[in-house]
Amino acid sequence: MTSTVLQNYILGGWYTASTGLSVIPSALDGAAVAQIGSSGIDFAAAAAYARQTGGPALRALTFHERAKILRGLADAINARKEELYALSAHTGATRTDSWIDIEGGAATLFTYASKGRRELPNDRVLIDGGVEALSKRGSFVGQHLYTSLQGVAVHINAFNFPVWGMLEKLGPTLLAGVPAIVKPATASAYVTEHCVRIMVETGLLPEGALQLIAGSTGDLFDHLTGQDVVSFTGSAATAQKLQNHPVIARESVRFVAERDSLNATVLGPDATPETPEFDLFIKEIVREMTVKAGQKCTAIRRAFVPSALMDAVEAALRARLEKVVVGNPVQDGVTMGALISTSQLRDVRGTIAKLAEDATIVFGDPNIPPPGTDADGAFISPVLLRCDAPWAARNVHEMEAFGPVSTLMPYTDLADAIALCNRGAGSLVMSLFTHDPDVAVAVVEGAASFHGRVLINDRDCARESTGHGSPLPALVHGGPGRAGGGEEMGGIRGVKHYMQRTALQGSPRILSAVTRRWISGAPELENTVHPFRESFTQLALGKTFTSPLRVITLDDIEHFANFTGDTFYAHMDEEAAAANPFFPGRVAHGYLILSFAAGLFVDPAPGPVLANYGLENLRFLKPVSPGDSIKVRLTAKAKNQRNAEYGEVTWDALVTNQDDDTVASYELLTMNAI
Repeated sequence: MTSTVLQNYILGGWYTASTGLSVIPSALDGAAVAQIGSSGIDFAAAAAYARQTGGPALRALTFHERAKILRGLADAINARKEELYALSAHTGATRTDSWIDIEGGAATLFTYASKGRRELPNDRVLIDGGVEALSKRGSFVGQHLYTSLQGVAVHINAFNFPVWGMLEKLGPTLLAGVPAIVKPATASAYVTEHCVRIMVETGLLPEGALQLIAGSTGDLFDHLTGQDVVSFTGSAATAQKLQNHPVIARESVRFVAERDSLNATVLGPDATPETPEFDLFIKEIVREMTVKAGQKCTAIRRAFVPSALMDAVEAALRARLEKVVVGNPVQDGVTMGALISTSQLRDVRGTIAKLAEDATIVFGDPNIPPPGTDADGAFISPVLLRCDAPWAARNVHEMEAFGPVSTLMPYTDLADAIALCNRGAGSLVMSLFTHDPDVAVAVVEGAASFHGRVLINDRDCARESTGHGSPLPALVHGGPGRAGGGEEMGGIRGVKHYMQRTALQGSPRILSAVTRRWISGAPELENTVHPFRESFTQLALGKTFTSPLRVITLDDIEHFANFTGDTFYAHMDEEAAAANPFFPGRVAHGYLILSFAAGLFVDPAPGPVLANYGLENLRFLKPVSPGDSIKVRLTAKAKNQRNAEYGEVTWDALVTNQDDDTVASYELLTMNAI
């Protein structure tokens, strides 16, 4: 391809630096792919533009409106994915590697779009937990909620996933209502730049919501504030340098790091060569060594097996590695491409030499280019090492060769395997191959605190398992200790990284107004019509309906029991019920109470209420005996518009008896026409 100068997307327009440019070489043959530079950018202005223009524009949108933007961006990326595939080949990635990056990145946006619509309200604030009672009479209460940070998120990404690495951060950030400045790694920035161009050209992004730095971040960190977030993926050395920036410390800037990780896998003691788990273990190690040429923060670096199976595992791994074809990823039959650059190749070779001080290379020669590869490219054979004395070794537990490299080691018993895994001092992920639940329990209890994610793979889930090295948008991606101590994604958890949790205190009336959610103790609105006769738009929060009393008779209880088949003794046997510490004698079924309650508040005629959507937080608080009466107070608690045709209404339902004692409480969900 023709070498071009990558552009920065700053202050709402594309900017090309004219000085201080550096060349990005192709991983395949060393030829120039692009030039990159960010000289001349006013980074203080870029940060201010994000805060003053992008932030307000995003915060004016609801979670659902932001989710719609994410879906549109994902659609655009998928529509133009072949453009990204063509560029990605120059990073050394195979089509499969690029699929994980490009379409996997789009899928992450789709996931956050879906979660935003399903799990977040069509609002701009997010309630956290229930109301906290802070006074005896209920006039003073507390409520936690999340609001969008009023700063900018600075995303510093690694070279190995130029699309997914950007989008897995960008999805939760934009959904949270926070603008982002993206800084990709230089070696693959040309792929990221084109992806940003695709997104910008959709016209979906509010002005200032996204900026791109193609080059150095200059003095950007000098202009960060306590409302900003830095999310970093890369080496531990760079993470420490950035995290120790004086402005980060002074302003308490949120810093999320995902860095070096010596991930481990364990072959369970039950997984002998004749079991499916043994074969799965072998396949997974080789896959993790060769996908992205091993340039993954989640790749398997240390493989632990029962000492008696070392030779069998080594032989199986060697046999499978011999089938790997290294070469130009655009050529048919190639199963592993190149490292990102010749510089990376030198680093990997140097680290392998250090690892070889503790271990023996049993497959591959890192210093001889694989047959048929370009001498000017960054190609290397997969390298398997064997270390028979893992406790005497040091480098294998402290140094990561960021390439197709893994070390095989023995363990004596399960406690030894757990201790060896934990010797990685904190990892993004570990995997365990076992069909024995007791083994799984022991490993999780012993090793989970050292790992951000634990995959337990066996014959039951292998067909659908996404594998050791695949972070998923619904699960946290990060790890303690050496791995950086951060978390990314994790579904809505990731969104909250870019929001502030605040404890509100005040009267129910005021907090109901702030949270846009009726709180018990706030004024109840008298109704001239049944609230079920009002549309979603007409219905005001606090609108309340109180039913008349209904007596529950012994005949009601027996009829319900015989009709439903629920003849539990507490409803049918006076002596046995009286012996129960929870009941005074025979009592009404809980679901009879719910059914009668519905009969007391339902307006049966067709109207705005389209469907009963379910119940939440149901509690039965006091038994109802034959002859007792019940009534229902139903209050419109919250509204969440789903689309142009209908919205979800949450009703606070309180069932009381003739003495005004609470019998049951729950939240009723209905779908109401707009």
